[in-house]
Amino acid sequence: MVSKNEEANVRRLSPFDGKQINVIIDTPRYSRNKYKSDPESGLFILSGVLAVGHSFPYDFGFIPGTKGQDGDELDVLVLMDEPAFVGCLVKCRLIGGIKAEQKEPKKKVERNDRLLAVASESIQNQVIRTYTDLGKRVLDQIEHFFISYNQVKGKTFTPTGRFGIAAASDIVRKATVDK
Repeated sequence: MVSKNEEANVRRLSPFDGKQINVIIDTPRYSRNKYKSDPESGLFILSGVLAVGHSFPYDFGFIPGTKGQDGDELDVLVLMDEPAFVGCLVKCRLIGGIKAEQKEPKKKVERNDRLLAVASESIQNQVIRTYTDLGKRVLDQIEHFFISYNQVKGKTFTPTGRFGIAAASDIVRKATVDK
């Protein structure tokens, strides 16, 4: 269990740690359970369960100290050798991202990109320097995961492009919240 003090510490983390970014894992790789950080209680709360046959293809988390267009911290898909645990701080290097729009029923379309990163301690993924190293097929599968994940929840997720490290870093800088 995370105390309110620990949750406050997470919220005070800087998005950047030198050239790396800080990512808090909220949903481990292979999980069907989706968790969300709750600032009020200081806990991670089960916020949904994926449909049978669906699971997160990589660890999924957020960059503390940021606020995206949707009002939440920026989302990050993290490539690492083994799944982490909910609430784990992982130092990562950005490799790019998927530009996307998301729409909930009866709401306006919002930009909701998915940043892509490699855990700094990963051994297997050290050769991945930029999103293009993942290959078209893997990127298409990641996009398809987010399309189907949102579709089951009654939302639409529309990938509109892909971007590299410089654009990803710029997105994080622009989303950084003054503390």
